[in-house]
Amino acid sequence: MNNKIAVDTNILIYALDVTYPVKKRLSENLIDNLPIICTQNISEFANVCLRKFKFDKTTTLKIINRLLRKCVLKNCTNSTYLLAEKLIDKYQFQLFDSIIIASAIESGSEILYTEDLQHGLFIENQLRITNPFL
Repeated sequence: MNNKIAVDTNILIYALDVTYPVKKRLSENLIDNLPIICTQNISEFANVCLRKFKFDKTTTLKIINRLLRKCVLKNCTNSTYLLAEKLIDKYQFQLFDSIIIASAIESGSEILYTEDLQHGLFIENQLRITNPFL
C-alpha cells in the first residue's frame, strides 16, 4: 500500500457531524487523502451511526460504502491482534485503539490522525500520533 496516513474512527465520525463544522471540514479533507482504515474502524463507525446519529441499518451501510470508496481498507488478521497485544503491554493502550494502531503499523502508515491519543507520540519507530484539531 502506498498510503502513509491512517485515521482513527473519530475522524470518520467528525466527517458526518455538523455540530462541529471545523472538525467536519478538517476530517473530510483527511478522508479525501485516501487514508488507511481497518475493519475495527468500520465496526466502531457503524455503531456510532446506529446509536448516536440514529441512522437505520440501510442508511448506515450506504454511508459505509461511500466511505470505503475514499479509504483503503485493511483487514485485521491474526498478526494484527498479536501486534495489538504487544502494543497494549508496551504502551497501555485501550483494546480497540491498539487494534487500529496495529493495523496502521502493518499498513506502513507513518501518521495516525486521532484526537484520542497523545499528540506527537511516536510508536514502534514508525507511527506518529497526530491530532489534526490542535
